[in-house]
Amino acid sequence: MSETYVECLVKAKQSGLAKAGKFILIALTVIFAVLMFAIPVLMIVALVTGVGAYFLNLFTDLEYEYLYLDRELVVDKVMAKSRRKRVTTYSIDRMEILAPVKSYRLDNFKNRNVKVKDYSIGEELQPDKRYVLYYEGGEKIILSPTEEMIKAMRNTAPRKIYAD
Repeated sequence: MSETYVECLVKAKQSGLAKAGKFILIALTVIFAVLMFAIPVLMIVALVTGVGAYFLNLFTDLEYEYLYLDRELVVDKVMAKSRRKRVTTYSIDRMEILAPVKSYRLDNFKNRNVKVKDYSIGEELQPDKRYVLYYEGGEKIILSPTEEMIKAMRNTAPRKIYAD
């Protein structure tokens, strides 16, 4: 039995609000840390803002790792390049379609009321390299896989996966 193994890592774009929040919390931490020598009570405030900046960085600095192995697509979330969490696993057999975001092949699926999950880069680039996966009729998953991963997946399920 031949096994196909492909993995790719995708950096998710941070929102402007997250960047501004991190900057403000770090600036407040520095200000309160300097002022705590004059007013010792500010040490607690500096500690709270520092912890807030750490956790905001942890949950907004995201990367998604896609791992395709033998008819299964595994999505992992890497937070701040230090923690890894398994998000989900998708079986190619239960997948309905995988096609580029702007593909005409997705026209039959547009009016569905489904749950949308975005594990992509989070922005539309030119040309748009994101793909949409409809899974078991109830989920719409947005991904940003590499050409190599699409080719490997297409070899196992050519009637479900399109590269237009």
